[in-house]
Amino acid sequence: MTVSSTDLIHHAYTPPPGFVAPQPGVFKASTVFFPNVAAMRDFEWKDKSAYTYGLHGTPTTYMLEERLCTLEGGLQCLLVPSGLAAIATVSLALLNSGDEVLIPDNVYGPNKALAEGELMHWGISHQFYDALNPHDLAAKISPKTRLVWLEAAGSVTLEFPDLLEQVRICHAAGVLCALDNTWGAGLAFAPFDLQPGSKTPLAVDISIHALTKYPNGGGDVLMGSVITRDEALHMRLKLCHMRLGLGVAANDVEAVLRGLPSLKLRYAAHDEATRALAHWCQTRAEFAQVLHPALANSPGHRHWQVLCTGEPGSAAGLFSVMFKPEYSQTQVDAFCDGLKLFEIGYSWGGPVSLVMPYALDSMRPAWPEHLARGTLVRFSIGLEAVEDLRADLAAALAAMA
Repeated sequence: MTVSSTDLIHHAYTPPPGFVAPQPGVFKASTVFFPNVAAMRDFEWKDKSAYTYGLHGTPTTYMLEERLCTLEGGLQCLLVPSGLAAIATVSLALLNSGDEVLIPDNVYGPNKALAEGELMHWGISHQFYDALNPHDLAAKISPKTRLVWLEAAGSVTLEFPDLLEQVRICHAAGVLCALDNTWGAGLAFAPFDLQPGSKTPLAVDISIHALTKYPNGGGDVLMGSVITRDEALHMRLKLCHMRLGLGVAANDVEAVLRGLPSLKLRYAAHDEATRALAHWCQTRAEFAQVLHPALANSPGHRHWQVLCTGEPGSAAGLFSVMFKPEYSQTQVDAFCDGLKLFEIGYSWGGPVSLVMPYALDSMRPAWPEHLARGTLVRFSIGLEAVEDLRADLAAALAAMA
């Protein structure tokens, strides 16, 4: 008997139900089958009550979305191809020509580039506000302002803002606020309840998260999320998300789902090692300043302490140093090149420690008063032994000198 391709494609066998294992199943689909025409017409994807097309969700993506809502305290979640895609989705969904968006001056660079590029070309204006001065934020909110971006801690220089006051200002002005919560990862503080235990929680409107970082934890997946608690706001974002055709690969979702159970343990390990190395760097004569929210003299430390309680596991795995002005860019570059365990690379949250020099004077319109003069280098601390990383830093400093 010859088996036809039809027999292989339309095979009658269906595996028995009831299979349960530690990792959820991975469903890959563009086409989704409907049992009949009536079901095709009735099935609704917007409320996750059914499946209609792979781009609109599968059991795999629904599961990750729900787990991320639990992590951050949200009610609705959208998955997008990267953290930057999460930022872009929010801005594109909520801003029209003639609107204005406010962005902290220490923001993640691509968010700033998006405002200066596509948003400006489409007639959407922007202003940058001082992340450490709530009065500056309040003064810059205008009748045109439709969205305020928040970031805690700030990208590269890691200042921690008075997030509570920033959210109050936005709420008082009736302006939506969106937080880049990648650094906090849903663990350092709760973005949708910034006053835990209160009867009327003070909350951000939107939390975006680069799942590329801590939730994945392997440095091998690009993905982002957009989380909300308001159904109407979520639907505005969701319809824009649909029209843009944003989707994520099932195997990438699987990788993030696999990383979530160890997220809290890994985050705490990154935090512990980073604090130890940041304190050690404070003893080194080469550095004019060490930037890390848990350090008492780091900008915004008091705000971090109030919101994150100062406990272990609430300060992430990043810190930056400012080399003293007498060290040239060439010397600083040689220091980075001389590290053996720290790889030169962007991103963070993976098992391998990273180092990256930054030209801060090209990133800010003026040198911030709270930062010492010098050359900035940021470290992302991985999961290597602290003593090995410390020895690597010491050897590279000695070689540089």
